[in-house]
Amino acid sequence: MRTFLLPIQKIDQKMKLKKTTQLRQLISSNQLEFIMEAHDGLSAKIVEETGFKGIWGSGLAISASLGVRDNNEASWTQVLDVIEFMSDATSIPILLDGDTGYGNFNNMRRLVKKLCQKGAGGVCIEDKIFPKTNSFLRGDRQPLADIDEFSGKIKAGKDSQLDDDFVIVARVEAFIAGWGLKAALERAEAYRLAGADAILIHSKLANSSEIFSFLKEWDNRSPIVLVPTKYYATPTNDFRQHNVSLVIWANHLIRGKITKMQEVAKQIHTDENLLSVEDMIVPVKEIFRLQDDQEIAEAEKRYLSQQAKNPLKALILAASRGKALGHLTGDIPKTMLKIGKKSILERIVSQLNEHEIKDITVIAGYKAEAITLPNLNKVVNDQYDTTGQLVSLSKAVDHLDQSTLIIFGDILFKKYILQFAIDDPADVVVIVDSKIDLESTIPSDYLTATEPDRQSYFSEESYVEHMTLTTPDKNHAGEFIGVMKLSPEAGRLTSEFIQQHQLEPGFGSMDIRDLINHLIQQQIKVKIQYISGNWVDINRISDLTLANEF
Repeated sequence: MRTFLLPIQKIDQKMKLKKTTQLRQLISSNQLEFIMEAHDGLSAKIVEETGFKGIWGSGLAISASLGVRDNNEASWTQVLDVIEFMSDATSIPILLDGDTGYGNFNNMRRLVKKLCQKGAGGVCIEDKIFPKTNSFLRGDRQPLADIDEFSGKIKAGKDSQLDDDFVIVARVEAFIAGWGLKAALERAEAYRLAGADAILIHSKLANSSEIFSFLKEWDNRSPIVLVPTKYYATPTNDFRQHNVSLVIWANHLIRGKITKMQEVAKQIHTDENLLSVEDMIVPVKEIFRLQDDQEIAEAEKRYLSQQAKNPLKALILAASRGKALGHLTGDIPKTMLKIGKKSILERIVSQLNEHEIKDITVIAGYKAEAITLPNLNKVVNDQYDTTGQLVSLSKAVDHLDQSTLIIFGDILFKKYILQFAIDDPADVVVIVDSKIDLESTIPSDYLTATEPDRQSYFSEESYVEHMTLTTPDKNHAGEFIGVMKLSPEAGRLTSEFIQQHQLEPGFGSMDIRDLINHLIQQQIKVKIQYISGNWVDINRISDLTLANEF
């Protein structure tokens, strides 16, 4: 059990503890605590969401994120600006890596006042000469500050803090400079007597021998903080047994970030497109979530006049059994086949949700009761076995009052494909794969077009001329994959077409291509968004192998 006790300000327990108080409690806790490095508001929020109770405002990481060296090249006011963003983004305390205090006792006084004003929990200063050099660079040539001068800096900081619970940690660099245990103990004791709330004893050895030799002699005189960046193989329980108060994971988010950025940048540079990286990185909506965009959306409802909105809906045609899949669809419709750990339908719904499309209707048929996904509308085509896609669509014709995505329930596709349909303002948009296997003998929805896929951003816009269920030939521009978007006006025309023809004998065998051809006859342009692969149509058992690879 520790023999020290730091004073903790009494506050109403029903209220959230001040950040300074939170940090003081971490350092004075009778159990080992941990804080994690962050270097900007986004990384700070990730640290808090992960579950850490505090943040290390790393000087190395902040300077690296600014593209400068850890030699006080970033000014103390620039560092404070970063800390302010980090503090505003989080509710847990920040312990700033304050280098040497950015100057003498007077600079220290101003630093502490400003940190208190900006909501930081505390600051750690190291006993080196300003401007400092990172401890892992040329350590034996790093002069240390005079003990009395550094002690005066600690006293000046304590006298200047605007909050009694603000924490000042004194970082002892004697081991880094090669001065040994005696010097480390002498300095640590002087800093404790000067008012430091905790001692950070630092080492660049790959083992913890220096650290534990210090802790044995220190004998719990005050809280101890460690940064095991070099001696990371030391079992964490060894720190507990030596009564360490706080461990700092000091630079691992910035290092992980650099690794991933280099990997993604290299991949994009090599491929000259984004297809291979899009599924490796978080969707843009995750950035919006971390930025708390939901809060401003709620604020807009409160403070801005609201105009009527026209959100996008989705209809998923999923009535068929998929007889060619044999026993695999004996008890479930094709759309509920598992590809990996998720069904086809789950994967489609997940991608729609990623695009903030939540109004989703599934037109079921075979084994409709097996479709039990939450937050979906479900309508049923009882004649699924003898009718085509337009009969299924007729069951949800009331859902065509807004811009609507229509998606076949037996396809998998990369998430960017939906974005092509969503972003295009045309009344009717179809996704077409221009990568055709001319040797294929399998009929599908192939089409002719006004322009081929020239795979260029500057290509002329292309529109469907005619779509046919056939095998491919060289005159075809591509294959309709089963994703289309209708504007409200196109939805109205679709509803009219269905109402006018649904009692006619031939209506029961009509599919989506018949609707597309009808719209073209009505002088409605059907816009093509070309892709090249990156989707799978699951109709037969051999397709499952492709789907699992995909």
